Amino acid sequence: MRDYDELISFLGEWGPFQRLIFFLLSASIVPNGFNGMSAVFLAGAPEHRCRLPASANLSREWLNASIPREVRGGREGPSRCRRYRLESLANFSALGLQPGRDVDLSRLEQEKCLDGWEYSRELYLSTIVTEWNLVCDDDWKTPLTTSLFFVGVLIGSFISGQLSDRFGRKSILFATMAVQTGFSFVQIFSTSWEMFTVLFLIVGMGQISNYVVAFILGTEILGKSVRIIFSTLGVCIFFAIGYMLLPLFAYFIRDWRMLLLALTVPGVLCVPLWWVIPESPRWLISQGRFKEAEIIIRKAAKTNGIVAPALLFDSTEMQDMKLQQQQKAYILDLFRTRNIAVITVMSLLLWMLTSVGYFGLSLNTPNLHGNAYVNCFLSAIIEVPAYVIAWLLLRTLPRRYSISGTLFLGGGVILFIQLVPTDLHILSVFLVMLGKFGITSAFSMLYVYTSELYPTIVRNMAVGATSMSSRVGSIIAPYFVYLGAYDRFLPYILMGSLTVLIGILTLFLPESYGNPLPETFDQMLRVKGFRNRQHTNHVRSSKEIEDTRTRITPL
Repeated sequence: MRDYDELISFLGEWGPFQRLIFFLLSASIVPNGFNGMSAVFLAGAPEHRCRLPASANLSREWLNASIPREVRGGREGPSRCRRYRLESLANFSALGLQPGRDVDLSRLEQEKCLDGWEYSRELYLSTIVTEWNLVCDDDWKTPLTTSLFFVGVLIGSFISGQLSDRFGRKSILFATMAVQTGFSFVQIFSTSWEMFTVLFLIVGMGQISNYVVAFILGTEILGKSVRIIFSTLGVCIFFAIGYMLLPLFAYFIRDWRMLLLALTVPGVLCVPLWWVIPESPRWLISQGRFKEAEIIIRKAAKTNGIVAPALLFDSTEMQDMKLQQQQKAYILDLFRTRNIAVITVMSLLLWMLTSVGYFGLSLNTPNLHGNAYVNCFLSAIIEVPAYVIAWLLLRTLPRRYSISGTLFLGGGVILFIQLVPTDLHILSVFLVMLGKFGITSAFSMLYVYTSELYPTIVRNMAVGATSMSSRVGSIIAPYFVYLGAYDRFLPYILMGSLTVLIGILTLFLPESYGNPLPETFDQMLRVKGFRNRQHTNHVRSSKEIEDTRTRITPL
């Protein structure tokens, strides 16, 4: 029986149909770049200090001395969460005493910011932090907001993987796109932090879920040679374009509600794509819906100016495919044999720890020295060469060594940051960006690698499950950033160590380089690098195994 790549080989690799699908699916990813990192600016925490009520009867000297000084990150500045007891200051001011000369400030009693805070408007006009005072005793709500967004992404990754395997790639692609865009718009009208966070969680359910389904749809429609370009230079770079546009939008729109509105508009522009992007013929075939698949393939041939064969599926092939797809796929199929289970567990760890590094470095950009908008733009633009390098590595080198090498680069550089002197700010930023480069390259290759390991019937489920695991990493990543308030090197030490560790683990995974996409679990077990035997009652001879491998090798 011919595999799908052989079946559609007459279409060519890069005709008008493939180019249209390539660019439309890639363009549909741009809103994901907006929303994936929008918390950097929506939840930005500007400099702040305790507010003094207008009724405070203090002299100019005591107004200037009303906030204690504290050291943060090696620099001294006014306290963000404490002030000297206002009643005492009023008494000293009324008596004509001078701070520092007549009164020892270090011995004065302090109190919390009972009258709220004053926020610097240098970076932001308003954020959810300034809207609902998510500072001091409530500062834990800021990383929780971002974490709950990724909880939504985790849920969405899991649900969308199973739904798209059951109901089709196209339907779930646009459903998750609608969830992301619609609830982002509703967020604009949030009246409390709790309302904003619940809506943010729902937005997360549609965000990376949309990314995963678009990736799978393109992978299954496009040919083998274009598939890798789509997965790196296509989908990933368009995600980076959305990410790069985020700081540009945020620079000119510094009110969080208006910024959110601006970031919602591109999602609406994707609606007309419903009438252009087709369902995956590979998925339709896996469901036994041959006539629908044939219509799409013949339409693609017409678009490419190619005459399709009179008979696409012969009766024997159709019968074999139907028998092959009688078994339904469930999440437990990712653990159906010992070998598959080991691969799945190792893949889950690889995605999770790589995600910690990627999102930890991305969300930490406002805390780097220099302008927050410039740092965020640098963090985004460094992804473009990272994806180009990933594409070159995927074309020429085995997957395991490519992923492991870039993880070693990213993790090693991050660990080195703690050795940089505090006054060499530019070097520190450069090393952070170099670490982001390595981890981003590895992250982009994971989608290709995972999709090549699993058969069609569970491919989207496998990518969804591993992506779900990466969301566990993204959920805890904001707290790595939060640790920087206590020790600015601690996040880098933890992220660097975990990245190097997972780079070592990657070397033990099987190799998929140079193999056709598996259509069944049987073919999955014959992919180069799998060492266990078939889950049958008899032992096949080495000659039989070699004959089977020959039959599934592309001409």
